[in-house]
Amino acid sequence: MDALKFHGMTLYWLDGGVVSFDGGAIFGVVPKPLWNRKYPANEKNQITHATEPILIQYQGKNYLIDTGIGKGKLTEKQKRNFGVQEESRIQENLDELGLTKEDIDGVLMTHMHFDHATGLTHAEDGKFVSTYPNAMIYMTATEWDEVRHPNIRSRSSYWKQNWEAIQDQVRTFDKELEVVPGITMTHTGGHSNGHAIVKLDQDGETIIHMADIMASTAHQNPLWVMAYDDYPMDSIYAKQEWMQRAYQNDYKFIFYHDAYYRMIQWDEEGKEIVDILKRSKA
Repeated sequence: MDALKFHGMTLYWLDGGVVSFDGGAIFGVVPKPLWNRKYPANEKNQITHATEPILIQYQGKNYLIDTGIGKGKLTEKQKRNFGVQEESRIQENLDELGLTKEDIDGVLMTHMHFDHATGLTHAEDGKFVSTYPNAMIYMTATEWDEVRHPNIRSRSSYWKQNWEAIQDQVRTFDKELEVVPGITMTHTGGHSNGHAIVKLDQDGETIIHMADIMASTAHQNPLWVMAYDDYPMDSIYAKQEWMQRAYQNDYKFIFYHDAYYRMIQWDEEGKEIVDILKRSKA
């Protein structure tokens, strides 16, 4: 289990599952000869796409960023179509840390697409129940509205079994929410209309999680956005704004999907790597 110490916070990457998505979908209109140099594909043109929640231990509390693809919820057809290599092992990870799922105090949902939200619930006695029953679940009001009323495009990724059982735990916000001092969520839109990013602040330093508007280090270029993005220009504008701010203020970036890197920091021009934490899992 990879970990990163950030002043008073400790971050752990949990095994939320691994899928294999089409490289063209992940890199949109970017030609394969360009993106394939940064992120290799297999013979089916699929790239390894981790879905690994980040556990933040801070001030005696436990917070999760997103929840992985769950275990035992996907059909065989879905496993085939999504190229599932691994399902979730979050319970085993928590056991290693001496925690249970009841010990999770908050879940920060960047958005509710299935590869982020399927771990929110699990089947028990023939029905779906909350996986983290004691947690407050945070997301934008825009995202919460759309997940319950998806449009013809989004309904393929917003699944009722992922949200019905957690309705009483949800807390929504509009533009920005300080979950606790040092942990902030900000609505960006782009990948989904309600997409949010997460910012961690400690002792004058900042780590930023751009979620799916910058899913990997290979998406550093603001123009490299997913074909999955519902509002790609919003993704581009948000990336431009936040990445320029990050370069100028020495932010570090962390990732949920990247199969190779956990954290990276670039210099003030975004050209040279200043600091890096590689994903130890092959």
